Amino acid sequence: MVEDSEPADSVSTGSSTANDRPAVADPDQSPPTGTDGGEPVSQSAVDADHTGAATGHTVDDGLVGEGPEGDEEMPLADHIEEMIRRLAIILGVAGAFTLILYPGADLLNTAVTVELISSTEVIDFLWNTHIPGAPEVSDRRPRIYGPLELLFTELKVAALGGLVIGLPVFVYETYLFMRPGLFEKERRYYLAAVPTSVVLAFIGIAFAHFIVLPAIFAYFTSYTTGTAVVAFGLKETFNLILILMGYNAVIFQIPLFIMLAIMMNLVTRQWLLQRRLIFWGTFLGIAFLVSPDPTGMAPIIIGVTMIVLFEGTLGVLGWVTDR
Repeated sequence: MVEDSEPADSVSTGSSTANDRPAVADPDQSPPTGTDGGEPVSQSAVDADHTGAATGHTVDDGLVGEGPEGDEEMPLADHIEEMIRRLAIILGVAGAFTLILYPGADLLNTAVTVELISSTEVIDFLWNTHIPGAPEVSDRRPRIYGPLELLFTELKVAALGGLVIGLPVFVYETYLFMRPGLFEKERRYYLAAVPTSVVLAFIGIAFAHFIVLPAIFAYFTSYTTGTAVVAFGLKETFNLILILMGYNAVIFQIPLFIMLAIMMNLVTRQWLLQRRLIFWGTFLGIAFLVSPDPTGMAPIIIGVTMIVLFEGTLGVLGWVTDR
């Protein structure tokens, strides 16, 4: 009986000894490592990962996609208030310049012996320049079919000047609105866009003045020769002239917008090339929707101009990249 109990005691003793002994690590089980197979991850890091997964946060929070210095979150109401304030500045500058052209220039020229360019002088210049035979042929002088047509036309001419001045102000105020979220390199790009916007606007107006409008009015007067006499109404004629000039001032900003979008990593040149047909269709649709020319000649010229600007900008960027 004594001999039978000894093995049991020894087994019991061995069992308790095994339980008291510290666990031996399995040689086949490797410690946890990082995702790249590098150094082993400490137990505290593993615990932190489990904690982050439970709370919805990771250890990369605040590191990946971190904004520039000074980029602070603002309530939506503050963003809207700032946007409205900057829009008011743009409209104020454009409106002030419009009032200087009309009626400010006429009033100052009458009250003081100064030679400011007024809307009336701009109307005479544009009319005599773009209407074939206007200085010599009496039938080519402007027709007024309403008592306020001349007044509204002068306001429209002044508004075109306000649009040209308002474009760079718009670009600059947009920069100030986005500045807290821009890096230093992006800020330099945007600031360089302000004078570039003015130059492109004047190039667009010059393009309309020297190429688009002469072609359109030459077509208007040629296709009626021997059939009818064209009576150019002041309102309709200047609607066409001013809309096309303002239109070209805006569409000639396309190269600037493309350059800014690529430099600020909003899009890539390849992304734009892959969707070029979509942009072509959009340009032609906008040209035909906005143009006041019922013959379809002006929309075709405008649409083709937008496509050429788009493709030309991408072509120049590709050439610069390949060098």
